[in-house]
Amino acid sequence: MLDFPARRWPDFEPVNHAWSGVRVVKMLSRLAVALGACACWLSLVSATAAAPFDVEKLVDLRRLSDPQVSPDGRWVVFVLRETDRAADKGWTDLWIVPARGDAAARRITSDPAADRQPRWSGDGRRLYFLSARSGSSQVWRLEPGKPSEPEQVTDLELGINAFAVAPAEDRLVVSIEVYPDCRTLACTRDRLAELESSPESARVFDRLMVRHWDQWDDGRHATLHAVDPGGDQTPVALTAGMDAHVPPRPFGDAGAFAIAADGGSVFFVARSAAGSEKAWSTNLDLFRVPLDGSAPPKNLTAALPGTEGEPVPSPDGRFLAFSSMARAGFEADRHRLMLMDLESGDIRELAGDLDRSLGGFVWTQGSRGILATGQHLGQKALFRVDAQSGNARRLVDSGTVAAVRASGGSVVLARNDLASPNDLYRLDGKDLTRLTAVNEDLLAGVEFGAYEQFTFAGWNDETVHAYVVKPAGFQADRRYPLAFLVHGGPQGSFGNRFHYRWNPQTYSGKGYVAVMVDFHGSTGYGQAFTDSISGDWGGKPLEDLRKGLAAALERYPWIDPERKCALGASYGGYMINWIAGNWAGEFDCLVNHDGIFDNRSMYYTTEELWFVEWEHGGPQFVSPGTYERHNPVNHVDRWEDPMLVIHGALDYRVPETQGLAAFTALQRRGIPSRLVWFPDENHWVLRPSNSVRWHREVERWLGEWTR
Repeated sequence: MLDFPARRWPDFEPVNHAWSGVRVVKMLSRLAVALGACACWLSLVSATAAAPFDVEKLVDLRRLSDPQVSPDGRWVVFVLRETDRAADKGWTDLWIVPARGDAAARRITSDPAADRQPRWSGDGRRLYFLSARSGSSQVWRLEPGKPSEPEQVTDLELGINAFAVAPAEDRLVVSIEVYPDCRTLACTRDRLAELESSPESARVFDRLMVRHWDQWDDGRHATLHAVDPGGDQTPVALTAGMDAHVPPRPFGDAGAFAIAADGGSVFFVARSAAGSEKAWSTNLDLFRVPLDGSAPPKNLTAALPGTEGEPVPSPDGRFLAFSSMARAGFEADRHRLMLMDLESGDIRELAGDLDRSLGGFVWTQGSRGILATGQHLGQKALFRVDAQSGNARRLVDSGTVAAVRASGGSVVLARNDLASPNDLYRLDGKDLTRLTAVNEDLLAGVEFGAYEQFTFAGWNDETVHAYVVKPAGFQADRRYPLAFLVHGGPQGSFGNRFHYRWNPQTYSGKGYVAVMVDFHGSTGYGQAFTDSISGDWGGKPLEDLRKGLAAALERYPWIDPERKCALGASYGGYMINWIAGNWAGEFDCLVNHDGIFDNRSMYYTTEELWFVEWEHGGPQFVSPGTYERHNPVNHVDRWEDPMLVIHGALDYRVPETQGLAAFTALQRRGIPSRLVWFPDENHWVLRPSNSVRWHREVERWLGEWTR
């Protein structure tokens, strides 16, 4: 369903340990079984015609994102990322497909520079997008209906991070990082050049945050500017003087600001806290500022103490939909769908009786309803919320709805699940019609493991959900080793989603059963379920994991109870460290990626203090006992299981010293262990070559201890 014309840039490439005596006896008792299972597994792989899924295939998959429906509802433009293995990076181009689904998708941009963030003009004739093809990230445009080259719209001294187009196309709103005391873009450009050429490397800080996610603060703020694309392009600063980033760091994007329906103002999200308080405050508010810069921004949600986001004005100009968390200081509170009357300023909640976090808001025709996505019992469902009554109903409740767009009577969504990556679908009522198959050729002849969801009685006999993914080439009369995956967050979920870092199909392809438990604290099961983990990191979740493993072994006799490895990242890595001291001997091996080792030192080295303060009841110096209650470092004396430790040097959320400390503890105790350190990765492993290496190291470790 895709036509892949030749690109203008080069084609892609085709696609000895010390060990405790107890564990030695345990290994010897299993050796014959393990060798027999290995032989069976090898014969199974050789006899299977279909190729099992593998990390090589995972990194080569094309990734579809950011669909945009034309105003008349006839066309859908989307971003497609392809992997250039030689350059060790991904490239993005723009593609277009008819919403009717009566023709294949075709590429409409092709350049070595990444093209991204497509946005239609109000009349649907032109398509605006960001590209660095001129040397820096600028706004370009093209007419999809004409075979013409894109033309550059902006030519500013600094690169643009995100943008929006006014309905009349007479203004662009762009986000650019500038020094607050610079009155022109050229001032910031020149200062950056001076710093680059200076022999000095020192940086001086007088307040937090000194670094965030994977970058050190260099003093610049992401600031909104209005630009006349047809004039002299002198930018008008709209948020100058605010001690805030727009969009907010580290993951803010163009969804953090939106131009009003009449084109006269822009709504945006910004952190209200100032100075060092930014490190421990979650108070993000919604602001409105005139597009001509004639007045300073006005705070529209000053009375709301938590995090606001995703401003989406209604097409008729009467309302503003947005998300809001009720509790200050908590980053995993329920995302409520709020509606503001722009004339009176009154705010009310919609779908208040739906105990789910909602996001990804899109207005339906006539401003009568809002489409929203939300995690729901291991899926990410699509809901329609009536703008008047506030009633919500599910339209799609299987798999993961990654994005939804509506325009001109067409509703289009991007959807994926545990056995298929993102593709586009048109929604008619509750029926889905597939529009793209962007990986059809890459997945031809590839076998995914079958999967299913199961439930069991967890902590306090409350229902807990989990998934099991069978090995590729599954045969019921065989026994398979287990990869027991523990999700991060901790307010997260291992649901029905195609993941590009923690994908259970990569383990399925290597002959493992994958089991993922959505323990207490997971999202998509009601806010009380999510809240239950705060202050109890090592309590309810560990009990759920114990009971979930027992339930899986009882329900699925083809899981080998004598060959099991547990793996996790972030909070999942914390849980691996906690399991090592509080469930020792259960697993043949452990894998800890970027996991917390010591809650005390974590507090003083992480960047977002609001997270640890909420989870542990305040600053460490105020509530030291809560930090020690479930602190893995206090149980190192009971560690005995072989552990692979992986960490990225650019991880400022869980600093690399946490991984180094865990490895030191393992080595000092004489426990089989291995450290894999990535000097150029953050909390995630993103580069294609590093992703392959990550998986190969994990596969090697599992193979060593479970084969």
